[in-house]
Amino acid sequence: QVQLVESGGGSVQPGGSLTLSCAASGTIFIIYTMGWYRQAPGKQRELVAAIQSGGSTNYADSVKGRFTISRDNAKTTVHLQMHSLKPEDSAVYYCNFYVRNASGRQGYWGQGTQVTVSS
Repeated sequence: QVQLVESGGGSVQPGGSLTLSCAASGTIFIIYTMGWYRQAPGKQRELVAAIQSGGSTNYADSVKGRFTISRDNAKTTVHLQMHSLKPEDSAVYYCNFYVRNASGRQGYWGQGTQVTVSS
């Protein structure tokens, strides 16, 4: 089994910064995609940013230029640096890994971490 553990959420004032991290454990053969999603109350979960195995990245239009997704050298931890945070960025943030392991291709979710942007 693969487990994803997130850290780094919290409360911040508008204009502030936070960095989220998500570390994977378990047997993984290949990580195809590492991504961050968020879900605000009453809204659907949406993709915030993703990084592919080859290193290419993509971002939601609402966070371009403010958020940066990266991974560590071992490629088992993904980070989301968030700058110039706005109240509308408030949500529960979830990491997602799409991997190949002994069970085949599987998607796994972290437990979620709350980000609150408020004055």
